Amino acid sequence: MSTDTGLSQNAIEQGLREAGLCEGTLVEVHSSLSSFGYVHGGADTVIQALINTVGPDGGIVMPSFLLSPPQELTPLDIARGLTCKIKVLPPDHEERSGMGIIADTFRKRADVLTGEGMFRVSAWGKDQEINSQGFQHVMDSGGWGLLLGVDIYRLSAMHYVEAELPQEITNLFKPADEVRQYYPADAWYIETGVPPVKAWYKIQDEAYRRGYIQDTRIGNCKCMSFRVRQVVDLYARALHTDPLGLYGLR
Repeated sequence: MSTDTGLSQNAIEQGLREAGLCEGTLVEVHSSLSSFGYVHGGADTVIQALINTVGPDGGIVMPSFLLSPPQELTPLDIARGLTCKIKVLPPDHEERSGMGIIADTFRKRADVLTGEGMFRVSAWGKDQEINSQGFQHVMDSGGWGLLLGVDIYRLSAMHYVEAELPQEITNLFKPADEVRQYYPADAWYIETGVPPVKAWYKIQDEAYRRGYIQDTRIGNCKCMSFRVRQVVDLYARALHTDPLGLYGLR
């Protein structure tokens, strides 16, 4: 139950069912624990609620990217044109990552399998080995996306259709060689530009307009649930038809 002193596991499970999850659901989860308010048992409670809701015939996939939370930009960083600075973490790191406390706690469970590489993911449940290789299987099998207290800019599957981004767009974010010498790629993820338009919010707005996204609440947490493929395909089509317009570059 939900009380004045915090959310229980039962309350979270009820909220997940209201968001559309059920036995057998495969779901890509991105989350902010703090968005719930106080949760009895913290991240472990949210994870167990997800497991109980989808069951052994379902699956849960979360990012385990080797990236820190965004680091504060110094005046020198700003002078060099940086708009984002994130540390690259070692594979065996124990510090908090930029994926959030729920994802970090999920990765460390004995029954969770984590893939390899910088943009690795962690998976529990059915098809665990396939799902630990990335989010492609979630899309291909009609899986769900669940954003708990975060928005579309945390939906990692969106990147899967960006292979043919025009150079005008990739150049926006690409740091100059003279800047990169201070932030080697094996130690830092950095960006040095901001597009005129937040493109993914345009996709999010269109997904709402078409009724693809359902909003519910668990405690203080806004939950967005949807079929991942439907939302990602909106982005893919926009990139195919008018990528520069999508990013406000014409």
